[in-house]
Amino acid sequence: MNRDALFGRPAPRHQPTPPGDPAMARAPRPAGLVTEAAGVLQVARLLRAAPWLARAPRAPDDAPTVIDLPGWLAPEASNVAMRAWLRRLGYDVRPWGLGTNRGRPERDAQRLVERLDADPDGGPVALLGWSLGGVVAREVARALPDRVTQVITYGTPVVGGPSHTVVARLWGAQEGDRIEQLGRELDREDPIRAPITAIYTRRDAIVDWRACLDTRSPRVRHVEVRSTHTALGLDPDVWVTVADALAGRLDEV
Repeated sequence: MNRDALFGRPAPRHQPTPPGDPAMARAPRPAGLVTEAAGVLQVARLLRAAPWLARAPRAPDDAPTVIDLPGWLAPEASNVAMRAWLRRLGYDVRPWGLGTNRGRPERDAQRLVERLDADPDGGPVALLGWSLGGVVAREVARALPDRVTQVITYGTPVVGGPSHTVVARLWGAQEGDRIEQLGRELDREDPIRAPITAIYTRRDAIVDWRACLDTRSPRVRHVEVRSTHTALGLDPDVWVTVADALAGRLDEV
């Protein structure tokens, strides 16, 4: 059985050209949240994929430290399984150190930048961000272009901020517009120079999948998986894509 059959991929893993238009993104309807309950099935897929996961590329000798950033309202422990697996592959993987993600990406990006700057022996880092954690990771990479080697996001609203998420009403239209305008200005005036791997799923009922597509940064690869949003951290396709990206096995962009 080939890996695509095992993992059930509906599309090529590497898509240098975005398969959709981020301008078409809309806030998902709350009714779609019932599909997120199917995320528990990812555990079975993860176990079934164990033979392939065991053959994932190991960390190169010069591998950067990997910093893992959780999604909105998620504690640092939310991605402990993937972190443990990456450690088995030889990576030095660390949680972001800021506790539960309380939904203040501008503040958290600045705090993480300050933590990295305060490390006198700090070497290169790769940033791994789930959902809102990916928003923070992108801004840290923008602020520290000589320190961040790459950014990997999954289920991250690259455009529109909260406007294209199921909780858009909590922020309001004015705040959504402010965040979107700020993002456009930053991407135009100070684009992220590090390579970005943007993982998305069309089954996402939390973030419109088109909002996860990055058409503004110069070095982006897109990868589609079949997970729900809440199960992305347990999706074997995500795990293998992360390992391939960290090891430099994905096609150059």
